[in-house]
Amino acid sequence: MRWQKPLAAAVVLTALTTTLTASATPAGHPGSGGGDCSPDARFLGFSDALDKTTFEGQPVAGLSALNVTGRNSAVALVDNVATTPARVFDLKISSKPTVSVDGMTILRRPDGTPYTGADFDGEGLVVERGERTILATSEREPSIRRFRLSDGLQIGSLPVPARFQVAPAGEATTNATFESLAVSKDGLSLYAGMEGPLAPDGTDADGRARNRIIRYAGLPGHDYRPVAQYAYKTDPGLSLVELAVVNRDDLVSMERTFVPGVGNTIRVFTVSLRRAADVTARASLADAPEKVFLQKKLLFDLVNCPPSGAVAKQPQPNPLLDNVEALALGGHLPGGRRQLYLLSDDNNGATQITRFYSLAVDLD
Repeated sequence: MRWQKPLAAAVVLTALTTTLTASATPAGHPGSGGGDCSPDARFLGFSDALDKTTFEGQPVAGLSALNVTGRNSAVALVDNVATTPARVFDLKISSKPTVSVDGMTILRRPDGTPYTGADFDGEGLVVERGERTILATSEREPSIRRFRLSDGLQIGSLPVPARFQVAPAGEATTNATFESLAVSKDGLSLYAGMEGPLAPDGTDADGRARNRIIRYAGLPGHDYRPVAQYAYKTDPGLSLVELAVVNRDDLVSMERTFVPGVGNTIRVFTVSLRRAADVTARASLADAPEKVFLQKKLLFDLVNCPPSGAVAKQPQPNPLLDNVEALALGGHLPGGRRQLYLLSDDNNGATQITRFYSLAVDLD
């Protein structure tokens, strides 16, 4: 995503506890120490090793989605970095944390030519079971395309309900469509989250966006079809940018915004799917009762994590913060907590950082 929605004034005042400006973090500088961000989240550290680097001539920049594929491996999706080819990077990772690029796949149209930042805005990523194919959302249309990892060739796409297309074709707003994509452990359910609301759904009087999450049902590597829509309400002024599946009844979500001169807000929630109402038939969520919306609980606010030696390239309420767009769950850690990774999108810009974060979270 290239632009960031401003926070409501009241939220800005709450977020602006201390504004810090510092010089650029040296490439590869690891976070020192760690500590609690909340009763259910402990910060383990960060790494800026990927910041302003290249791999095989391509910038490691604009990383907007992350999918953990093994204890020490992950795949990251690039959004729309100018006219460079659409691509995913294979990463080597650890909980310490450490991160490095281990490979790259260019994403190609069915005719074999590469997608570029001009026509592909990658925001959501799922590596399908067997790790032979990926599903990647593009925020432009929006779309969900399937690519082979062996050569990056597009081999299919998923249907998108007509009203989710960008206006005038549908009711969605440009740059506020499919920002997140998550898959259940068995691969039978996909969740595509809208960054912003459809036009008829809008926001409430407090600035909370009434977003929709589409659940798809199908088989990994095969057809998926939309089977339900769930109503999700953001915190005031924030946008829904990531989802991850915990189990059949629970998700993790991430919300974000940016205020020039103040910095970023990054909040992570647990979200319950228990007795979730299907809102597909509702023309508008503006008159929907509160009970229709998914129940969520704050897991942590990144501003409350220890800075751990981080420095920022622009004002931030905590120098640890940047434009975090990617979230992924890993395995269980000693003590029963889950590994959670975050990754920031530097928008290929000088004042933002590609930063990799490691946390241990309690999702019981």
